[in-house]
This record gives sequence, C-alpha cells and structure tokens, in this order.
Amino acid sequence: MFLQNSSRRPQSFLEEDRNWAQVQAKTFTKWANNQLGKESNLFIQDILHDLSDGTILIKLLEIIGKESLGRHNIKPGMRIQKVENINKALEFIKERGVGLTNIGAEDIVDVNPKLTLGLIWMIILRFTISEIREEGLTAKDALLAWCQRKTASYEEVRVVDFSSSWQDGLAFCALIHKHRPDLLDYNKLNKNDFAGNTNLAFNIAESELGIPKLLDVEDVCFVKNPDSKSIMTYVAQYFHAFSSQSKTDTAGRRLRKLTDLLQSVYGMKNNYEQRSRKLISDIKSIQKNWESSITNWSSLQKYSKNETFPTVNNYQDAQNDLKSLNHFKLKEKRLLMMEKLELNNLLSDIQTRLTTFQLAPYNPQPDILPSSIDKHWEQLGILEINYRKELLEKVKNFKKTLALEFANEATQLHEEITQIETNAAVQMKTLADQLYSTKVLYEQHLSLEALLSSVEIKHKNCLAAEIEENEYTSLTFDELLFDYELIESTLNKKVKQLENQMVLRNSNALSVAQLEEFESVFKSFDRSKENSLSDAEFRAALETLDLTYSEDEFSELFGYLSSQSYEQNESRGFDANGIENELQNEMKVSFESYIRFLVAVFEDQNNPSQVYDSFVTASNGKPFITTNDLQYAGLSSDQVDCLEKLMPKFDNDKNKLDYAKYIDDIFH
Repeated sequence: MFLQNSSRRPQSFLEEDRNWAQVQAKTFTKWANNQLGKESNLFIQDILHDLSDGTILIKLLEIIGKESLGRHNIKPGMRIQKVENINKALEFIKERGVGLTNIGAEDIVDVNPKLTLGLIWMIILRFTISEIREEGLTAKDALLAWCQRKTASYEEVRVVDFSSSWQDGLAFCALIHKHRPDLLDYNKLNKNDFAGNTNLAFNIAESELGIPKLLDVEDVCFVKNPDSKSIMTYVAQYFHAFSSQSKTDTAGRRLRKLTDLLQSVYGMKNNYEQRSRKLISDIKSIQKNWESSITNWSSLQKYSKNETFPTVNNYQDAQNDLKSLNHFKLKEKRLLMMEKLELNNLLSDIQTRLTTFQLAPYNPQPDILPSSIDKHWEQLGILEINYRKELLEKVKNFKKTLALEFANEATQLHEEITQIETNAAVQMKTLADQLYSTKVLYEQHLSLEALLSSVEIKHKNCLAAEIEENEYTSLTFDELLFDYELIESTLNKKVKQLENQMVLRNSNALSVAQLEEFESVFKSFDRSKENSLSDAEFRAALETLDLTYSEDEFSELFGYLSSQSYEQNESRGFDANGIENELQNEMKVSFESYIRFLVAVFEDQNNPSQVYDSFVTASNGKPFITTNDLQYAGLSSDQVDCLEKLMPKFDNDKNKLDYAKYIDDIFH
C-alpha cells in the first residue's frame, strides 16, 4: 500500500486554471512516449515541434497500428519532405476510419498547437479509446459507463464526467480497489485529501499496474475544470490494464479448466488402461487354470488304465474344483462383471468429457478396447461351460470307480466268509480231526482281517463321495462286518467246545452226569467267555460243587492250577488273542485244568489218601466215625453193618469206629 502523503486541495482554485493546451500537450507527450518506448528509443520533448517532420509521427502510428507505413523520408531536411511524411501519416489515419476535417499536413509542419493536439487526440481516440465499446454508446460514453459500473458500490464516488468527478482522487482509488483490493485499503482513505488520494492512485497504478503517470496531480486537483481529454486518455489506460487483467484471468481460468480436464482425463485414461489390462490378465489366469485342470484330467484318465489311479485324492480334488467353480460364479465372476461394466462406463465418461470440450476422442490400444474385453469375456463363458461339464464328468467317473472298488473287494470278502462258513459245517470222523479243521478255518478267517480293513476304507471313501446306493453290489460294509464277527465268534466257540469235549472225553473215570454238571458250572462262571476262570470265578465254581477251602489252601490250589493252564497254552503256541488265553496279564484256570482237578477230587482211586480224606469228610473232621455218619454219607445199611464188623473201635467205644487204624490195616 502507498501512504497518503500530500497536501489538501486549497479552498479556492488557482487564480487561473492551467491552459488546457499545456495540460493536453503534457498528457499527450507522456502518452506518446509511453507508446514509443515499447518498440523504439525515440523520445518526445515537445510534442508540437517533435512531430512536425513526420518521422516520429509515422513511427508512433506504426507501433500503435501494428503495421508498417512503408518508405518515407527518414531525415527530411526540406519542407516538402516533411509534408510528404505528414501526408503519409494522415493517409494511414484516414484509412483507419478517422475523419481529419480541417487538419492538413501543413498545419502539423507549421506547428499549429490546436490542430496538432487535435490530431493526437484523434489518434488516441481511434487507437486507445475507441476500442472501448458498448452497444448504442460512443467510445467516450462507453468508457464513462464502465467507470460508473466499477465505482457504483463506493458511496463517496459519483462519476458523471471526465473532469470534476475525478478531482478528489477517490474515483481513481475506487477503480484500483475494485479490481485489485490487495493494493490499497479504500476504507482507510482520507476522503478530504484530494491530492493525497490522487497521488496514491497514480503511484500504485504506475508501480503495480504499469500505467504511466500521464497526468500531474495539480492538473487534476488544483484546477476548476480538469481537461476531460487528458483524463479520458489516462482513465483509458485503467480500462486497458484491467481489461487485460480480466482477459488474462479469463484465459487463465479457461486454461485451468482445460488443464483440470486434461489431468482428469489423463488419470482416467491411465486408470482405464491399468484396470483393463488387469481384468484381461485375471480372465486369462482363470482360463489358464481351467485349461490346465482339463489337461490334467485327460492325463489322469489315461493313467487310470494302469489300475494305479489315485482315485480318492483326485476325487477330493475334483470336488474342491467344483466348489471353487461355484464360489467363482457367486463372487469372483460377479466382481469381474462389475469391473467390466465399470470400465465401459469409465470409457464413456472419458469420451463424453472430451466431446464436451471439443477435444479429439480417446482411442485405447486395440488389446484393451471394450470389444477385446468382450471377446475375452465370451471365451471365458464358453470355457466355463466346458470346464463345468468336465468337472461333473470327472466326479461321476470317480464315484463310479469308488463304487466299483468297494463292490469288488466286498464281493471277494463275502465269498471268502461264505466259503469258511460252508467248510465249518463239514463234519469230521473224529473229534480231534474236527478240532484241527476248526482251528485251521479260524486262522483262515483271521487272515481276512486285512481285507476287511481294506473294504472298510473303500466304504468310507464311498461315504465321503456321498454314494448312498452302490449300483454294482447289494452288499454293505455293516453286513460284511456282522458276518465276519459272527463267523469269528462261532468258530471261537466251536474250538472251545471241541477242546472241552476232548477234555471231557479223556475224563472217563467220572459219570456223564458229573461231567455235564462240571461243564455247566464252568460255563456259568466263565463270564469273560475266554474258556477260563479267574480266582473269584474259580472259588465260586468250587463252592457250587460243595468244595470249600481255607484262604491258604485256595491260594495254593489256584496258583498251582493257573500255572498249569499257562503251561498248557504255551505248549500249544496259541496267540494271546487267539482261541486260548495265555493268562499273561491275569492268571486264570483253564477248562482243562478245572476238569482234571475235579476228576482228581471225585474219581474213585482207592488209594489210602483218598479213602482217608473220604472218612475225614464223612466224619466231619472227627478222629473217628459213627454209624450215623456213614448213613448220612449215603451208605446202605448192609454197607454200614459190614464196616461196623470190620473196623476196630476207637477208645474201645463200640459206637466209635477208628478209620485211621482201619486204613493202616487194610493197605499195609
């Protein structure tokens, strides 16, 4: 901002206003020098005399008219040469539509002040002020109207002419503030400081706007009627300066708008190109994966002929591929479709913007044109259909293979079990042959366990493949497992029964009724069905048979018999999980040891020990026996009478018989 530093206008004007000719001459001189300085080194000291030879006038016209006037007298020494130069200048002015009534070349050569200044004013009016136009108005009125519009919002300013309306300097300041409010603070102006305001405006206009000081402050503020032509000439510079600024602003705005558009379109183009190529790349990647899968499937079909086709794993792969395809259709495909449509919209937006600004349309590379993208998309759709068909066919074939694998092994297992069942029904001539044959069949049956496990795996594979009904067999794994376990249990029981029969057959010292009773008791307490008795089971069986022992006696007896059972199984070489329990983890009494013990207990051996034990038992542990004891033990009257006659008396008591002495007498 420029400081307001000037004296106030005096209360009365100068005694005589400056001569208008002097003011105009000074103003026009400054104006002419400003124009000449743009393209030459010429300088006017006295506009009236310096224009008289025509050389400077011609140069001035060439500069402001932007056209050469042709050959002329550069150094006119004679009057005629000066007149020729002036005439050439006047002719140029007339050609521009300026009427020069009463102005001749001689008037300029002879330095007629009024006509010379009139000529300069006509030039200024034609080349500076006449450019200011408004419909129905002269150049002067148009310039005045412009000033009035620009200063209308300033209360202290009232522009009605190009004379007294400018004396307070506020109109100049208002024009500057209207267009460049950054250059001065209008509200801080001293409205009564005419010279200060005017000087401030002149200084700012010159330094900031490039408007030369065509006027002096005193020529505006200190005269009664400032020269209107001089002020018009000066104010016109404001118009051109601000008009140029407006044009620059408009041009800048247009360029900014165009640049913004070009930047936006450039970004949109890059966006379209990058996204288009990525979309095509994604489509090609999906196509490549599908085509590779189809190729691998064809290879696997050939590979499967070697009967080493990894069906299960590849079935899972096929299922996973099918799930992936369905997932693709639900999500990824939709995203790709959205991207494809968005790219079409983006390209359309680009073309619309370019068309709006009458710019050349955008021509993408052929490989990313919408038609190219559509072609890739169409190919993807065709491949998707074929890929799905291949996957469904693949799954169907895998299911068929899995079903056949189960059917083949299930049939084989069923036939093996049926054959063992048939052979088990065959009766041998001897019990020993029957036992041997049954054991062989049992071992054969156990050897089918591996096949059973394989069938179970095939069964689980079918379940995983959701094969509910197998069209290649009516057999099910549950049925085969039931048959397998049933035959195993049946053969196991049969072996035990045959072994028990062998034991019973060798125990001919006992009656059939006794053996059947012993066997029945054994089975009732063999809760584990392992054909052996634990210590608790063995004790209970003995008590059922009326055989009781003390803890020590039973422990010794059980330890002895269980050891025998273990040795018997060891000698046979049976597996611990086979038809005989080896009693490695828990000592038990086998059926054979059980029967042998009972035979030893109940068989009539007629040895001193057995007879002695019988008398002890019958006498209820007494050292003697009575006739009542014998009768209670089941002896007949004749048998009691016989023993009463043969046996010595105990302590000479006729009612007490000494069985110990009697045994010694008869066995020694």
